Amino acid sequence: MLVVAFSALGTLIAGVTLLGILFFVGKRLFRTIVQRLFGLVMERLLADKYHENLMELWGAVRRTSVQNILEISLRAEEGKLIERPLGSPKPLPHYDTLMFVPGQMARLPKEGNIPIDMKVTLGRKAEKPLQIEIPLMISGMGYGVGLSEEAKRALARAAQQLGTATCSGEGPFLKEERDEAGKFIWQISRTSWGRSPQGIAAADMLEVQMGQGARMGPFTVEPKAVKGKAQKLMGISPVESVVTAAVISGINTPWDWIKYVADLRAEAAGKPIAIKLMATGGLERDLAVCLEADFDVIVLDGAQGGASGASPMISDDLGIPSLLALVRAERFLHEQGARQDVSLVVAGGYATPGECLKAIALGADAIYLGTVPLFALVHKQIHKVFPWEPLTQLVYYNSPYRTRLDINLASKSVANVLKSMTMEMEEGVRALGKTALSELGPNDLVALDEWTAKVTGVKRAYSWQD
Repeated sequence: MLVVAFSALGTLIAGVTLLGILFFVGKRLFRTIVQRLFGLVMERLLADKYHENLMELWGAVRRTSVQNILEISLRAEEGKLIERPLGSPKPLPHYDTLMFVPGQMARLPKEGNIPIDMKVTLGRKAEKPLQIEIPLMISGMGYGVGLSEEAKRALARAAQQLGTATCSGEGPFLKEERDEAGKFIWQISRTSWGRSPQGIAAADMLEVQMGQGARMGPFTVEPKAVKGKAQKLMGISPVESVVTAAVISGINTPWDWIKYVADLRAEAAGKPIAIKLMATGGLERDLAVCLEADFDVIVLDGAQGGASGASPMISDDLGIPSLLALVRAERFLHEQGARQDVSLVVAGGYATPGECLKAIALGADAIYLGTVPLFALVHKQIHKVFPWEPLTQLVYYNSPYRTRLDINLASKSVANVLKSMTMEMEEGVRALGKTALSELGPNDLVALDEWTAKVTGVKRAYSWQD
């Protein structure tokens, strides 16, 4: 037995020694190969003339961007209009140069057990205003033209859990989404299926869509992208592309909006009627038409807004930033004496509780969130597609991976995100020494630079004389 044991031990030691030698040799060999390759690459980079040098690309990337170079290749591939999801990458003025003024000595903050009134009423002058428990709503992301049924159901279920609203977006009416939702907003889009009697009857608020932050005018729906259930619900051909209208049906002049809203109000049965706009440099002219037409709610989507697919030029070069849209709209509605009657919802680029609370302090009644719930949907599920596919392949309608989305987990994740953001906003309100969102105002903010102070009308942080 002892001989056998010593023999086995000898074999083990020999094996470990051999592995050590191989590792050492392999490590030395690996390091040598890497060093040689690195040396060759550096020699070429530092010696080749510019027109032969790979570093030539570096200047192009710095001057444009990796994304622009990619989009050049996509255009070169087929010579067609390309669509970029999730909006513009351009850094636009936002809320970073605004800071809150918390209570401390002259005004005391509230204790942590003090409840904060986060409820919001939209469309106050309507017979049946939309009442939500929190100021955060889920933005319109259309079934079929964007998201899958699984994703829409998860979003609706999350909204129901929190007592807030979810919007249908530009897709066809999906009964399963309505069944999951608590408060439901039906978006009347510029499509043949947009004026759905089912959607109008089932909604708690109607939202007429004329534009959004990343999309304006007509867009094309390819039958291969919406084949199946969505195609049937849209009532479109399985072989012919559909180009949507640029304008809501029946609108030929600005004055047609008055009759349009009056007719829609007869169908709405007392529900609020909202208008969704891309915020532009001509904002006041558009708002004047909205007031004349008697809309109950105005939804402003700033240039940071996204879409499931929009051309880069529309995303990058149309509209104005969300912050500018909000302060201009708030100012105009006050000047017209309409602020008490007309609710103001903002969207486009809102991703943190601080940004949302600052928007409310500057006059917004509620905030639409799109990107936040979209990415929350795939929390703890990214391994199902990543790294071979982008995360959104779990939620897009025309993705072969959409059925992998766990609806229960996705809805819980979205609800958790919105709940967490709301709790942070409540903490912020207490820090300001207040107990309700309605108590917030521009005086609760200061600006870190002259430009922001001038644009928003709030005090400068660097001057006590303001």
